[in-house]
Amino acid sequence: MNRTFFLATIAAAAFSVVSVPAMANDVFINQWGWGHNAGGAQNGWNNSVGIDQSGWNNTGVVQQWGNRNVGAVGQSGSRHTAQVNQTGSYNQGGVAQFGSNHTTILTQDGYGNIAAGVQVGNGCSANVSQTGSGNVAAFVQTCP
Repeated sequence: MNRTFFLATIAAAAFSVVSVPAMANDVFINQWGWGHNAGGAQNGWNNSVGIDQSGWNNTGVVQQWGNRNVGAVGQSGSRHTAQVNQTGSYNQGGVAQFGSNHTTILTQDGYGNIAAGVQVGNGCSANVSQTGSGNVAAFVQTCP
């Protein structure tokens, strides 16, 4: 009985150690409408991704390598593309796009960077890149 209990305890402990990294990251995807694409990758722990899309034919991608990064994409309308790439730790990046045909790329490499954006109208384009630590960037655009 003690040997069986001991082996079961070791197996349970091994399984919990192996599965902790996979459980430590969060992904939230909400889509309304049709033709949306959402995806990405996470490598590390305590990373969080949120993608919320309404309308049609929007694409949101968040890729995270490191720890405690937050990436968010919110899109309403049609034919938007947003990509958030984060390498390092404690980075926060978010994109909100309203209207149609907007493109945003946020790239963060380092520690504790913050990037945010809003695009309204038709056909705006933004490309924000942060390297190092403690950087803060925000943008708001209206295009006809």
